[in-house]
Amino acid sequence: MNPLLKIQALSKTFGDSLQVLQKVSFDVHQGEVVGLAGTSGAGKSVLTSILAGFESPSSGEIFLEGEKLINHWQPRELGIEIIHQEPELVDQLDITSNIFLGYEPGWPNNRRWQVVPDNTRMDQRASEILEKIGFRFPNLREEVKNLPAEQRQILAIARVMTREPRLLIIDDPSDLLSIRYQEKLLELITEWRSLSTAVIFASDNLDHLFTVTDRIVVLRNGEVVDRVKTDETTREKLVSSMVGTRSENLTPAIWALDRYYRARQQAENLQRQQGFLQKDLQTQGNLNQQLVEELAIQVRALDEANLSLQDAQRRLMTEREQERKHLARELHDQVIQDLLGTNYQIEAVEASADEELSRSLAEIRASIRNMVDDVRRICGDLRPPTIDSLGLSAAINSHVRDWSNRTGIQVELNISPKLSRLPEAIELSVFRIVQEGLNNVWRHAQAQKAQIILEPTSPRTLLLTIQDDGVGLPENFDLAVLSAGGHYGVLGISERVALLGGRLQLKNRPTQGTTMQVEIPHPRA
Repeated sequence: MNPLLKIQALSKTFGDSLQVLQKVSFDVHQGEVVGLAGTSGAGKSVLTSILAGFESPSSGEIFLEGEKLINHWQPRELGIEIIHQEPELVDQLDITSNIFLGYEPGWPNNRRWQVVPDNTRMDQRASEILEKIGFRFPNLREEVKNLPAEQRQILAIARVMTREPRLLIIDDPSDLLSIRYQEKLLELITEWRSLSTAVIFASDNLDHLFTVTDRIVVLRNGEVVDRVKTDETTREKLVSSMVGTRSENLTPAIWALDRYYRARQQAENLQRQQGFLQKDLQTQGNLNQQLVEELAIQVRALDEANLSLQDAQRRLMTEREQERKHLARELHDQVIQDLLGTNYQIEAVEASADEELSRSLAEIRASIRNMVDDVRRICGDLRPPTIDSLGLSAAINSHVRDWSNRTGIQVELNISPKLSRLPEAIELSVFRIVQEGLNNVWRHAQAQKAQIILEPTSPRTLLLTIQDDGVGLPENFDLAVLSAGGHYGVLGISERVALLGGRLQLKNRPTQGTTMQVEIPHPRA
């Protein structure tokens, strides 16, 4: 499939020496959202200005559906719409006129002649567009020079909604928008994507990029340093590419462990010392040169060891889940069936036994039924039978109900109806985190009530909250101390979260009890 937009070796230099873009190349396909990431000064805004036709590249080529674009093209005539960081409006015109500027519906429909605007139709359509954004102006005749910054940006978004563009360029307008309208913009980008509009979305907000993009192009010092599929990267890897750290592939499996933090801090200190030493190598001679090289080797060794540890832990957890699945199936298909068969045989003997023997046999049958229930519960803990067929929500519901009946602790369960099926590894990990979280509540919290909230905070992020009304965390809570004492529950959770590229937060509630929040990234649902 040919790309809608093809950017080839695009460069831009201001003056004689200020080069802000260097041979930037990437493609954008129809119905695809491509993010532009980079620190301030990386070249995102200059690139979007060139794509919008406001700046001319110093070299390189841009093709739209295979046709080369010539300098200073008119974007709207090519089906390109732009949302700028700072809204481009005509202050002397009113709200409706700005929304339809240059494309006013009216008479005649043939635009070879002067159009007489249909103000009634324009006002009605403007109100419909603004309502879709979730905003209403009291007076559409208000001149836009009187509007605050956020309302001006809302107006700029409304303008691009008057048409169905082939390509939409968005240059990080969220700085002027409140959280509510930032979320609305993300919803609109998702909708544009579903309508096969190609979107280039430049943003400094990584959460926004991970919410709506299919691919991300990373700029650093005007160059493309990385091109990644959003579902196949993490925030940490993206930040590494943006700032140019050496450990670009490092995703620590044990971020939450204090020992790792100490080791990583030492490594970073060594890197800083390396930087200082390199400035004076000529005067300090070969000894310092050897010291620098040795420090660099130690830093690389630490990173490589940690990556190996991460891979080993991931394999261990995968193999453990497979063993649990196999064992649960064996228990269900073999042991439970044997117990039920024995129960039926005893029932047959009981029918012809005397009264005293019949009572004894009934007690044995009751004991076997209890054993069957216990084995079924063990099977459910090993591998929840509902998770494969009905999904995570059903598995958590079933587990929480049984756990609450067994422990006597009331659980309020709130699972968002928006939660859809996720990859098996993620559903199992979330289920294990819920399991271990509830076990900690039962064993350590001395709680009477607990609450579980599971909701998607974006198409690529899941938030799990477990809180209780128990005794709370001790002062100076330290995961390393728990490990030394043989308490591995929270450690296991922290390692699962880290392997998923997520974030874990443990804190005491303002009144009583503990809150555990886990944010887990996942492929687009």
